[in-house]
Amino acid sequence: MGGRLDGKVAVITGAARGQGAEEARLFLAEGASVVLTDRLADEGAATAEALADEFDGRAAFLAHDVTDEAGWAAVTAGAVEQFGRLDILVNNAGIVRFSKFQYETVDAFRTVLEVNLVGVFLGMQAVIKPMRASGGGSIVNIASTSGIQGSPGTASYVASKFGVTGLTKAAAIDLGKYGIRVNSVHPGSIDTPMIRSMGGDLNEDLPTEAFDAFVARLPVARLGRPSDVAPLVLFLASDESGYCTGAEYVVDGGQTSGDLSLL
Repeated sequence: MGGRLDGKVAVITGAARGQGAEEARLFLAEGASVVLTDRLADEGAATAEALADEFDGRAAFLAHDVTDEAGWAAVTAGAVEQFGRLDILVNNAGIVRFSKFQYETVDAFRTVLEVNLVGVFLGMQAVIKPMRASGGGSIVNIASTSGIQGSPGTASYVASKFGVTGLTKAAAIDLGKYGIRVNSVHPGSIDTPMIRSMGGDLNEDLPTEAFDAFVARLPVARLGRPSDVAPLVLFLASDESGYCTGAEYVVDGGQTSGDLSLL
């Protein structure tokens, strides 16, 4: 491995653990310098420190709340100051709240939209200037299969991820003239701390047995892994996807291929 991102600089949000950390590792292995950001400051700093030791100091961490516009300005400025440019943004940070629609509160709904949708909007706006200075770039928005189809008990999450799908397409149209490509990645059930919260303890409406039965019906009958998602994100971040923009890329073990309830 190596070389597909030589000389490029990336910002990856939500990178303290899970998918974001896996994406950061793969980007570094392919030659990029990476700024990892997260609200989990201690865990994020430890992840970045370990990666920097492994990859010649090309990883750095910034504590970051994606809903804070000023925080985004600090992240982009920090990336340029430390590594000289900015070419790639992966909007990976996200949260999920479980509640049947009739019991959802407006405050919880707004919280999810602020992180999952407004945070993506702010990030895309923040990188336009440094990406233009670098001659263009690639934005990869991590959405979800919930940005393609509905799911029970996750109205706020579904709304936010459908929003990311549409926002990606709108931004791709407007930013193409600057050489900035924008695509969305739609993972299914990936084995991360967030997806494991669906297993019963935090969500009495979706017990472990029901979730396990759902996974067993997938054409690829297992949970996905962060390592299943990261290579697709790498492709979209790299010049190999130079004619790809405004598109949705699904990595879900076949979850959205049809009506699995019939199996």
